Amino acid sequence: MIDIGSKATVKRFARARGEIQLKPRTVELIRQGKVDKGDVITVARVAGTNAVKGTSALIPMCHPIPIDYVGLDFEPKKDSVQCVCQVQARHRTGVEMEALVGTATALLTIWDMVKYLEKDRAGQYPDTKITNIQVTEKTKNGIQRA
Repeated sequence: MIDIGSKATVKRFARARGEIQLKPRTVELIRQGKVDKGDVITVARVAGTNAVKGTSALIPMCHPIPIDYVGLDFEPKKDSVQCVCQVQARHRTGVEMEALVGTATALLTIWDMVKYLEKDRAGQYPDTKITNIQVTEKTKNGIQRA
């Protein structure tokens, strides 16, 4: 890890997004709350939140950060579900890795919960993919970073 000891502790914010492509019928079952494993969005929100808090255990050179806020929002579309993860902390380093890990974990959780609906006859997932995971906003002391 790099030495961040001389950096000032300031308010940090990051937002990441991503999307999971699914069969339209799967998205409809998620909306209706009729997935066998339970409430997909609620479980994905909890998984994403836990992932944000455990990012430094997953990414070897990532500093452990005391998180002030995690928010995960989901938008079911016709054949996908979009996830947006927002993370805020007061620390010496940014929280973009935490937002990315929260997004990815939430989307992976959705896949796990609906995989029985997504398999084709050969047991493959031709319609299922996680795409477009990216940091969409990063701020330090309220100043937006590109």
